Amino acid sequence: MTDRLNERSAAALPGGVARPAYDRAGQRIGIVHLGLGAFHRAHQAVYTDDAMAAGDRDWAIAGASLRSAGVCDALAPQDGLYTVTERSAEGEATRLIGAVRAVTVAAQNPDRLAALLASADTRLVTLTVTEKGYWRRPDGTTDLPGLVADGNSIYHHLATAVTARRRAGLSPLSLVSCDNLPDNGRVLRAGVTAFLDHLGHAQDRDWFERTWRCPNTMVDRIVPAVTEADRARVAATLGLTDAAAVITEPYRQWVIEDDFAEGRPRWQMGGAQFVSDVAPYETAKLRMLNGAHSALAYLGLERGHDFVHQAVADPVIRPVVETLMRQEAATSFTPAPGQALDAYADALLRRFANPALPHRLAQIASDGSQKVGPRWLASLAAHGRRGETAPATLTALGAWLRFIRTGSAASPDPMAEALVALWQEAGTAGIVDRLFGHDGLMAHDWQPTAGQRAVLQDRVAS
Repeated sequence: MTDRLNERSAAALPGGVARPAYDRAGQRIGIVHLGLGAFHRAHQAVYTDDAMAAGDRDWAIAGASLRSAGVCDALAPQDGLYTVTERSAEGEATRLIGAVRAVTVAAQNPDRLAALLASADTRLVTLTVTEKGYWRRPDGTTDLPGLVADGNSIYHHLATAVTARRRAGLSPLSLVSCDNLPDNGRVLRAGVTAFLDHLGHAQDRDWFERTWRCPNTMVDRIVPAVTEADRARVAATLGLTDAAAVITEPYRQWVIEDDFAEGRPRWQMGGAQFVSDVAPYETAKLRMLNGAHSALAYLGLERGHDFVHQAVADPVIRPVVETLMRQEAATSFTPAPGQALDAYADALLRRFANPALPHRLAQIASDGSQKVGPRWLASLAAHGRRGETAPATLTALGAWLRFIRTGSAASPDPMAEALVALWQEAGTAGIVDRLFGHDGLMAHDWQPTAGQRAVLQDRVAS
């Protein structure tokens, strides 16, 4: 049995493992992170590690899991140290991350988290708590009764921090949501404000509204679940056991609205982009990356493929996906100045082709009724306003229509029964209007023209 990775044993790591290029002991905690999962450890913590390696000081991270003690139990014996291994067709590279200096579990020790959030050294809070952690109703408003009953929501901890910091005369914080949630900073701000209103803390609410910042962000990196085989492979590389090891791809992206209360790390040293408006980057990801992913899923499954890298290598599928990305999705919105969409498409195709991190098409194909609107129909609507057809997107939509005709247990959908029933009622001749017409089940800004309807019906019949 190998020794456990920690501050002492890390000195024995092999030379091929990159180490933090700064003195960990000399770094005070400046960031509290809520939601200490694998994505944060492969993403924001790595950018912070890069910033401190470039000379930034006092931005070390205190990570808090809201409920589960699993990550805390893995990291605490390791003094917060863990490794990130990037895998690609060319091989893999492993580095030791030193940015995380303290860990806790909010449900077990809320006072510890409150003290971290109220510390004079703390200047930022980052969050990866998944979409459900924001307690949003379907109409986008905050579910106050639900989060109040929960008692351990992000809003409880953040409201406590607002009150404690105002009464102690401390500086305001910046709250940086890193979840895949459109307009995530605004959603977070609205939730904190609503909870402070619920508590009746008018002065705290006013101070929060005036001085705290909640920048929007867009994040992207594939971080699959680590398997026992992965852990064994990492242990063989390190000569040590790393219970918190993370496996990921070489690609990473972080686009951040440059709106901070009390400074920020130079995350750009790790490649982050600071911009005035994140929306064009969110749209590019949704329509180019996610839209292409869904096209690969439905076209690929139909042709007998299991993984993304197999589907993108298919000479029948790849031209459709490239056209969808480059000529249709990329031209359906106005990019930000300097936003290089051709280069972005190139990077996406390289990622899709990476066989070292197999991504199952069936997983991407699930919940299609929730995805086709923002991924494809919004793009079709934009082209429709210009009198354009977007044939590649229609080809992908036709593949989805064929996919839902019988339903799929391997790729569930919340509307599966309704979609199958609609197919049985409408048939090939009527399914397009029954789904996407003015009163259709999935009515959207996009209304198919007579020509698009004919194309889709042809795709469905083929």
